[in-house]
Amino acid sequence: MSIRITAATTARILRQLAGDRRTIALILLVPTLLLTLLRYVMDSAPMIFDRVGLVMLGVFPFISMFLVTSVAMLRERTSGTLERMLTTPLHKLDLLLGYGIAFALAAAVQAGLAATTSYWLLGLDTAGSPWLIGGLAVANAVLGVAVGLLLSAFATSEFQAVQFMPAVVLPQMLLCGLIWPREEMAGWLQGASEVMPLTYAVEALTEVGAHTSPTNTMWLDLAVVLGVALLALILGAATLRRRTP
Repeated sequence: MSIRITAATTARILRQLAGDRRTIALILLVPTLLLTLLRYVMDSAPMIFDRVGLVMLGVFPFISMFLVTSVAMLRERTSGTLERMLTTPLHKLDLLLGYGIAFALAAAVQAGLAATTSYWLLGLDTAGSPWLIGGLAVANAVLGVAVGLLLSAFATSEFQAVQFMPAVVLPQMLLCGLIWPREEMAGWLQGASEVMPLTYAVEALTEVGAHTSPTNTMWLDLAVVLGVALLALILGAATLRRRTP
């Protein structure tokens, strides 16, 4: 690995993002617009928005980054760009860390915009710090980036990459406790939810929403989210194949 090469890779990806207006809109505007829509859907029940909106503030970055990253990496794989890069001194982890850092920076801007809109314009009210919730939203986005990078290896077209969303993301949304309390689910579904990273992401956000100070449960959940992201990056590196010139 090389810090210089990783930084150059990060800069290249950021330049690509800057030139793609549709991707910028998906990353920056769509989560904020969806939160705004959700707020006025629940206009008569602001307390419910405080609970659901808080969770979606972390879930939307995960979904958007998963979609953008899986499609972007698939393009690298199928266009031959990835194979050409891997014949250079670029290390696999340089590439994946470059992607991770670039999209983490984009996620930070996304989370800042969504949190600012939610707290100051939509009236979101939580016991915990908005800064901490913003940090958790960035961590969830990084998780989406890592999982997207990993799953892009199993798709051969952009359509197949998008198909992973209902296969990977929707079951987690159903079982993470957002729609129904996990303790009231069937026992085997509770067990399934415990191996899904989005469960811990939602629990961490819920902890911050209910407590004025960070709790041990929140820190443990954050560690699980970041640990799964790291594992996904490592497994993603194993799917990359270097060809000699």
